[in-house]
Amino acid sequence: MKKLLLSFVLCLSVIAMQAQEETVDAKANAVLQALTKKTKTYKTIKAAFDIIMYSKDKKVTDNQKGNLIVKGGKYKLEVKNQTVISDSTTMWTYLKDANEVQINNVDHSANQSTISPTNIFTIYEKGFKSHYDGETTEKGATIETIDLYPKHPEKEKYHTLKLKVDKNKNQITGVVVFMKDGTVMEYNIDSFATDTDLGDATFKFNPKDYPGIDVEDLRE
Repeated sequence: MKKLLLSFVLCLSVIAMQAQEETVDAKANAVLQALTKKTKTYKTIKAAFDIIMYSKDKKVTDNQKGNLIVKGGKYKLEVKNQTVISDSTTMWTYLKDANEVQINNVDHSANQSTISPTNIFTIYEKGFKSHYDGETTEKGATIETIDLYPKHPEKEKYHTLKLKVDKNKNQITGVVVFMKDGTVMEYNIDSFATDTDLGDATFKFNPKDYPGIDVEDLRE
């Protein structure tokens, strides 16, 4: 699960000029520009979401809930029995069942189109071609769907991202990741709050708060 989260999240702020040049679908471009304009105004984002994983034959193999807090390059991600925290320099991965924390340096050299907690709401900015896939209605809201195709697919484990955007709110409501092996990961946002007052302590992990914790420092 750790690899999945850090690759997606490893499968859930705007369009830069480079992204505008890469986008050839005018309608998709218009939707993404509006999304960018709105996302740029957020100082922080707090989101609760569902993760649903499907096998090649479209059967649900896992379904769990998660929470994500993002402030610039900092984040706190919570799913099931795992919490991942980063202050943009150090990353702590806490495994609840084992009462263990693994400490790593943040990798700033990652591919821009690799999905991570810090870019889940802005992944569409660079490195993609886009296509407007149409409108649907979900829970009374008009949802516009944009298909994103990585410009360098050989570098990715997925071939398509399907971005769902609330037309009236200009907010992402979900992302569907279509993997090259035929599996699918679906991220649906249940709640979305912005500009919450968050101190730096939110993005630090203090082992002293966990009696008996096993600390594994993997930093070089």
